[in-house]
Amino acid sequence: MQSQDGIAFSENHLMKQKRILQFVPLIVFLITFCTFSQTPEKGPWWPHPLWGTGDQAGGSNWITPEKILDAMQLVKHGKVYELGQIYEPEMPFFGKRSYELKTTPNGPSGGPVGENNLVFNEELLTTEIGQVGTQFDGPGHVGAQVTFDDGSVKDVYYNGYTGDQMYGPNGLRKLGIENIKPIITRGILIDIASYKNVEVLSNSYEVTLADVEGAMNKQGLKPSDIKKGDAIFFRFGWSKYWSDPKKYNHHPPGIGLEVANWVADMNASMVGSDQYGTEVEPYPNPKLAGPVHQFLIMKNGIFNLENLNFDGLVKDRVYQFMFFFTPVRFKGATGSPGRPIAIN
Repeated sequence: MQSQDGIAFSENHLMKQKRILQFVPLIVFLITFCTFSQTPEKGPWWPHPLWGTGDQAGGSNWITPEKILDAMQLVKHGKVYELGQIYEPEMPFFGKRSYELKTTPNGPSGGPVGENNLVFNEELLTTEIGQVGTQFDGPGHVGAQVTFDDGSVKDVYYNGYTGDQMYGPNGLRKLGIENIKPIITRGILIDIASYKNVEVLSNSYEVTLADVEGAMNKQGLKPSDIKKGDAIFFRFGWSKYWSDPKKYNHHPPGIGLEVANWVADMNASMVGSDQYGTEVEPYPNPKLAGPVHQFLIMKNGIFNLENLNFDGLVKDRVYQFMFFFTPVRFKGATGSPGRPIAIN
């Protein structure tokens, strides 16, 4: 094989170049932790290049009145799609998380009171409130242990906030979910499962950038269709297993650092998927734990909405829509439940 300037290349040489390029996202990711000067004022991912020192809102800063008006242009029929799962004790849980909702079993919680004999019901909910079911990972969810120039070792999160600034007995003192603005934006669905002509992607399949580009092309989407502040969603078909927690929790497919870098280049406000973490599990490099979470949330302030269901959108071939999600303002929480919807 020969280049245009007459230099000959072997097939083996080109294959080696391709393999090297596949490792570029990983190399960039590791450099982030290894080579740059790191002080409380400035480090490899702080302050945020767009939102600046002190920001706690991350990707939700994209949600401006102009952005909302732009998203409204996608509403043509007024049809509403539920993207979230129902919260219940039988749903899949990550690790040892749990969900228990109690009501009075044999009568109302209170009453009768007043001459009108008012009775009423209440509930007691015990759960990891921001990290079960359809869940939104906020800016205080994941960080990294970092060695500073002075030799001190600190846990560092989005925009350089340290564990010393954040940790408290009654919630995070910084980067709590209450700092996130209501997310009303354009939603983009990339249906990887349909592109691969399968109902469900196989266990631990890492979605590549070629997959993303191929799926978008099949759906009639161009890169220019994605705008700054959009919410980008990936469908792997994994919600099919929602009623089978053992199967759902076992090695789901997902994106890796290659696609995560692309998401950041698109300036997305958030991502989401129909599995419990959006990133491939286990990660192909066994030395890394949750690198996509770190790259998107910690480094870029791009949030992650997990455990979704896109079947309705796919059935109607709706890939662009107005998207709504408003995290519940639990002060100091790491994440939030919610009821995400799409409107076509």
